[in-house]
Amino acid sequence: MLVLLDKKDRYGYELVQKISDQIEISEGSVYPLLRRLTKEEYFTTYLQESSEGPSRKYYKLTDKGRNYLKELIAEWNEFTNGVNTLIKEGVSHE
Repeated sequence: MLVLLDKKDRYGYELVQKISDQIEISEGSVYPLLRRLTKEEYFTTYLQESSEGPSRKYYKLTDKGRNYLKELIAEWNEFTNGVNTLIKEGVSHE
């Protein structure tokens, strides 16, 4: 979620669609996560008029959110490097 907002503000349904393009996830699980991350000040929100209906709530990554994203990426890279090492060791012992 954080990485999708790093370069561009997005509205809720747009986030659901972007995530759904890559992984199976229900809309009902995305919105509670958005609320929690907003409450934890990783996002701010604002309303913007839409030509396609009512105003849309956009989510914008805060500096706190950007720093947290960097931490998560570092942790993920460390984790995947460890898994890749284990896989290589397992394959080389076959």
